[in-house]
Amino acid sequence: MPKSEKIPVTIGRLAKASDVKVTTIRYYESIGLIDPPDRSEGGQRIYDAKAVERMRFIRHARDLGFPLEAIRELIALSRNENRSCAEVDEIARRHAEDVRQRIKRLKSLERELNRMIKECSVDKISDCRVIEILSNHALCATEHRN
Repeated sequence: MPKSEKIPVTIGRLAKASDVKVTTIRYYESIGLIDPPDRSEGGQRIYDAKAVERMRFIRHARDLGFPLEAIRELIALSRNENRSCAEVDEIARRHAEDVRQRIKRLKSLERELNRMIKECSVDKISDCRVIEILSNHALCATEHRN
């Protein structure tokens, strides 16, 4: 067993090692993304090196925008190292498509916002085109609903 697995890690150290807030770690534990840790005699959570690795995995996946359910699937799939990674690839492909669709919506949003700003006379609020368009979606030139 590697030396690092023998050293107990408190929730504070886990948070620091994975750059994840303590409250978020507790949340991930409550929804089953990480296994409940052992407890010290005083009731303090005690994690091991595998928990640090798992937290880093989750953090990186979240940084890449993976939803929690996809992360849950990836974790479940990763438990069988001899399995084909086709399902993992499919999850990543689905996520990449979701990202492409979000980018498309954001670009549409950007165009609409720029158009609104350009049309604004910046005189009085009563003549403000931004306020007028925000008050009436029918005045928008692009479709940008989520």
